[in-house]
Amino acid sequence: MEEQQMQYLFGIHPVMEAIRAGKKFDKILLKQGMEGSQYGELLGLIKQNGIQYQFVPLERLNRAVRGAHQGVVAYISKIDYVPYEELVDTALATSQSPMIVILDGVSDVRNLGAIARTLECAGGSGIILPAKGGAAINAEAIKASAGALMRLAVAKVPNLRMAVYYLKQSGFKIISVTEKASALIYDTDMTGPCAVVMGSEGKGISQGMLDLSDEKAAIPMSGEISSLNVSVATSVVLYEAVRQKTAGRWKE
Repeated sequence: MEEQQMQYLFGIHPVMEAIRAGKKFDKILLKQGMEGSQYGELLGLIKQNGIQYQFVPLERLNRAVRGAHQGVVAYISKIDYVPYEELVDTALATSQSPMIVILDGVSDVRNLGAIARTLECAGGSGIILPAKGGAAINAEAIKASAGALMRLAVAKVPNLRMAVYYLKQSGFKIISVTEKASALIYDTDMTGPCAVVMGSEGKGISQGMLDLSDEKAAIPMSGEISSLNVSVATSVVLYEAVRQKTAGRWKE
């Protein structure tokens, strides 16, 4: 089971102290129906720090740990997440034409790892994930990334829209890759700072994110299979961006 491969803390007080100490968590599981002042204080800390949480049956917590968990099991992040503002500011400070990937609902850890590997190879700056509904960065994701997730900046945000607003204010073009677009990626200018939005293979990019995008672009499809795996699709888009960004350099 994926959760058993992750480091964890359990118990109300240890988890609260870890949150106050700035420890980063992938998610926190809470027993359904919990009540009391201590629980209320814990839940307030979780929400205040934008940590993903989930209410689960007692049986799931009992399977997860051996010990007096008090209805709380918290899974520790494998990496140190950075604030999205720091990710964006650092990207602009270190590159004239940075690339960032925003993953909207991509939940498969192997796809996340493969996307991170491609982004790192393409000279990208980082990945922005939603705090809820996104793939966990666990040992399997890090392995699939060939270690790229340990080198790239990764931000988790309670609401992707917040990060998009900041990106736009910072001069990034937001490009959503969707089969519904009339323009192709080859007709889309990606020479400047850009953030590429990729959605899940099932639902695609949410309408809210599409509405915030500066441009929408599609990957041309000629075969009977009308879609690519999301990690493969991201690779196609990122290396089109690399081609555009380096075209003048190669001509020189």
